[in-house]
Amino acid sequence: MKRPEGNGVLRQTQRISRKLANLCLSGLAELKGEPSPMKTTWYCPLDLSTVSEMEEDGIIYTVVVKQGHSSPAGPQSTASRSQHVKAGTEEKLVLHLLHSFSMGDSSFISIFLSTYRSFTSTQRVLDILIDRLGIPPGESNSNTRQMFNKAVCTVFSTWLSDYPEDFCSLSDPSCLLRLAPLLPGDTSGAEIKGRLLRIAEELREKTLLSGSLSDPTKGVTSPPDPSEFDATSILGFPSSVIAEQLTRIETDLFLKLVPYHCLGSLWSQRDKKGREGACWSVRATIKQFNRLANAVTASCLWNTGLKSQQRARLLEKWISVAEACRSRKNFSSLYAILSALQSNPIHRLRKTWQETDREAVKRYEELSDIFSEKDNFSQSRELLKEVGTSKFSNLDTKINNRRFTGSCAQGTVPYLGIFLRDLTMLDTAVKDRLENGFINFDKRRREFEVIAQIRLLQSSCRNSMFRTDETFVLWYHSVPSLCEEESYKLSNQIEAPGEPSPGRVLNPTVIITQCPDALSAVANTTMDADGMFDFPSPVNHLLSRLYKHVKSPSVSCLDVDSSPPPNDATPSGLTTPTTAVKSHRRSVSCGNNPTKNKPEAGPDMRIVRIRMDLHDGNLYRSILVTSNDKTPTVISSALEKHNQNAQEASKYELIQLLPEGKELLIPPTGNVFYAMSSASVDFLLRRRGGNTPSGSPTLGNESSATFPRIKSKGRRLVRTLF
Repeated sequence: MKRPEGNGVLRQTQRISRKLANLCLSGLAELKGEPSPMKTTWYCPLDLSTVSEMEEDGIIYTVVVKQGHSSPAGPQSTASRSQHVKAGTEEKLVLHLLHSFSMGDSSFISIFLSTYRSFTSTQRVLDILIDRLGIPPGESNSNTRQMFNKAVCTVFSTWLSDYPEDFCSLSDPSCLLRLAPLLPGDTSGAEIKGRLLRIAEELREKTLLSGSLSDPTKGVTSPPDPSEFDATSILGFPSSVIAEQLTRIETDLFLKLVPYHCLGSLWSQRDKKGREGACWSVRATIKQFNRLANAVTASCLWNTGLKSQQRARLLEKWISVAEACRSRKNFSSLYAILSALQSNPIHRLRKTWQETDREAVKRYEELSDIFSEKDNFSQSRELLKEVGTSKFSNLDTKINNRRFTGSCAQGTVPYLGIFLRDLTMLDTAVKDRLENGFINFDKRRREFEVIAQIRLLQSSCRNSMFRTDETFVLWYHSVPSLCEEESYKLSNQIEAPGEPSPGRVLNPTVIITQCPDALSAVANTTMDADGMFDFPSPVNHLLSRLYKHVKSPSVSCLDVDSSPPPNDATPSGLTTPTTAVKSHRRSVSCGNNPTKNKPEAGPDMRIVRIRMDLHDGNLYRSILVTSNDKTPTVISSALEKHNQNAQEASKYELIQLLPEGKELLIPPTGNVFYAMSSASVDFLLRRRGGNTPSGSPTLGNESSATFPRIKSKGRRLVRTLF
């Protein structure tokens, strides 16, 4: 194949650049009226890099040739050539693990091991590698064989060190027993062989004892006794102690987090039958987030007999705790506390907020600004970049100038919802495969950049040190769990409904909106490998453009139990407020305020959620729908996302699931973007001739919604991205 370099063109470009430089310098000298007294070195601003693609035996490479600038001492320029995998077949991508180092693609192993579960399985990867190890290249003592053995040891050593759970979760240890004899016989190979044999023995024992692996997050605990809960006792704990205990809990969960559990392709399948224990580490983080938000809500609302001044002290306490969490770089607990204080049951307590110290309210508003959704959480991301790798906790002088006496070596616990949003959006907006059927590995590189940020933050937490306060732990576990309806009943008992809420008006969360020119941004964005672990990355720029028009709910809006919620009864006298206020942490304001686009903008886009009735359970996947997409195109994309045969699109019909159990059949040749209703993002793929679910009413005028109805719709809508 013809090499992409054009040395003659490059030399000619350099000559032109030098001539331009001389002309510019001579012009400057003439303007001054005298020759320049200084010797000036001219650096050509032109980018002399050449990017091309090369296909070779089932793999497409992106080849980058960078031409170095010539110097006066040496007119000959130097060129550097690098290449990395863009796409390939499953087998070739696995085999490239053994050749990536020799080809200069040093990041391939890390990216592959972090993301391969999106397109294949551990068992399949091991089977391909075992077949290759059975036929090693070269003679036993040749240089080729030694390089091959070194690559084998590097791959399995990295795999066992970073992802040992992949081997421990195998259902059958026989593949490990087949792999062990094929490993190199040197010291490194013997060590890896011993570890694999020990894992195989453990798997055999587990199979004999139980036959299955248990979910690490499951535990049998008795619910707390509401009669023993003392809400006001939280005032007796110093804010620094509460923040330290919350940070201890969050840090422990964050260190146990498996980063690839956050991948959009895995997280979206958590409800699939047979995958009940999938992504357990993310579920555990969400449970803690909701538990803390519930503790804040319950402590402020539980005792309805408190006076407004007394309840205001509780608000001030939690604001102080949030401030201490910020100083400890615990952004997960910080956001959980703020989301609880911003929820409707607490936000609407006008008299209580009026009695709250003005300075505390000011600090509360400053803390809330950290998690502003403006520019895709730009302020929160910038703060993570600033404090993410610093060793010691410190205070933001803008928030509080007081010295924090509990500073200690500790890492940063981020708000996980930002990373889940990013990875889910990447999974939705970027195709899994190219037109020729090759796996899109560039998509995995983008996903790895987000995962690398999580792992970098995890590494900063490994040396954190905390003390355990058993008294606070007992109080924390004694907090009763309140559902949305119970929280509102308590809030209405404290202050009668109908009175306006204080403070600034908060915008509703937009679930479905227009997104001009987002797809082209996804397709044209490439990643700089040198900036792999730097936060201001092309991926973040891409997501910022995407989130400028599409907003999604946060992790706080997610119920871990994602079964369809029942239709809750409407409390008397409780109606939807006319002004937009911050919704409860597990509900979403269902506003839809599309952005008006300029005439020259690209195609409009919407993200929808499409479900299929599969034999192994209902599976939801997010699909990007543009204003150019007709029904057959959307059905084919949905079938491909569900790993079904896209050629059978004509056998399915697309149905939009509307509120109140209503359905809207999209015309077979219609434009989905314009035919769909803005009232819902839920769709169903149904085989033609299938039965309509019993009890489904016909389309008609919708009744006015009350809050529990909005809550029920919101809990369905938030699963669009989570």
